[in-house]
Amino acid sequence: MLIVKVVKPLVSTNRIPDFEHKHLQVVLDGSTKKVAVDAVGAKPGDWVICVSSSAAREAAGSKSYPSDLTIVGIIDHWEPDPSKTSAPSPSPSPSKPAGGKAS
Repeated sequence: MLIVKVVKPLVSTNRIPDFEHKHLQVVLDGSTKKVAVDAVGAKPGDWVICVSSSAAREAAGSKSYPSDLTIVGIIDHWEPDPSKTSAPSPSPSPSKPAGGKAS
């Protein structure tokens, strides 16, 4: 399972019949945008739980459904870890003279 953020809906009116009328969403997985079938009615800005592979096909409604990523839950509250690049760098600690004793 993945935790991703819904960016925006994806509208595709010309698609294969197997897609039926399922909604598609653009989701952000780190810095990568992916398309997911929306089985729960998520909206932009929602943090969601996605499943992939055969679980995605089954969650979308059928094992023969052509999906490899399906939204299966909307997270009520989620605070992602802060980016490693935005974390302040630690201040250098005072150095001790060799031998471990200060004079």
